[in-house]
Amino acid sequence: MTLPNNRFGLSAAMTTPFHEDGALDLARMADHARWCLASGCSSVTVFGTTGEGASIGLSGREQVLGALSDADIKGENVVYCVAASSVHEALSQGRMAGDFGCRGLLLTPPFYFKGVSDEGLFAWFAAGIEKLGTAARGVILYNIPSVTQIALSIDLIGRLKQAFPGVIAGVKDSSGDWEYTQRLLASHSDLAILIGDERYLAEGVRRGGQGAISGLANVCPGVLRPLAMDGQGNERINHLVDTVLQYPVTPAVKALVAHRTGDAAWLNVRAPFVRLSAQDAGRLGSVYDQLFTVK
Repeated sequence: MTLPNNRFGLSAAMTTPFHEDGALDLARMADHARWCLASGCSSVTVFGTTGEGASIGLSGREQVLGALSDADIKGENVVYCVAASSVHEALSQGRMAGDFGCRGLLLTPPFYFKGVSDEGLFAWFAAGIEKLGTAARGVILYNIPSVTQIALSIDLIGRLKQAFPGVIAGVKDSSGDWEYTQRLLASHSDLAILIGDERYLAEGVRRGGQGAISGLANVCPGVLRPLAMDGQGNERINHLVDTVLQYPVTPAVKALVAHRTGDAAWLNVRAPFVRLSAQDAGRLGSVYDQLFTVK
């Protein structure tokens, strides 16, 4: 099987380091972004779910982008996640991404009101995209119903794609629903379909997916890259995902980064998250070592 070369590839859904008081740890953020890019990632995604983006305001987001710029990380290597319930807030975040020249805009649906219709979702997305104007480029729709309680239907994605040709570039599917993922791949093969659940990544790429925005790319991007680029399966990744899902995912990923780096500061999270207990963090680290440590 020959896969096209012009695919999205592997992006680290970057976890955000904090000091114990909850302040952003910008030096660690920049160092970690450099490490991800040097270790197999073609880009880093900031302010996503793993990055606790909904807990980071506009001033904090500006500080992060400034730290990345100071570290000579260009916008072409950064995907920016918009996490907002109001169109106004989404515009402020999206314009910031445009000013930085980000490679893409990962656009989360509004997550406060539940039970909304496709018609209402279309109106929300359309208002934001139209008002962003030229800043709306490389838009990746973010389907993560476990967090937003809003599922992006196949029809809604098609309607947005038709309304904004050349603007809607892809979909990040973090539904964990393989049946939905298969329908997404079959219906929207002209978009970059990115697989959020690493257990389905290799098969998704073999069926036409263009890669992943992956939380585990914070930990083992070199192991994940063959899945995202070549569709090569790896049972060790499946085992690691199964273990991580036994805990709150974002603190668990941070525990794995702390284990990989030997730096306990990575355990820090912002409320409403709480850091993993020493026992749980130790168990995760032991599983990681059993899977990936070369004897």
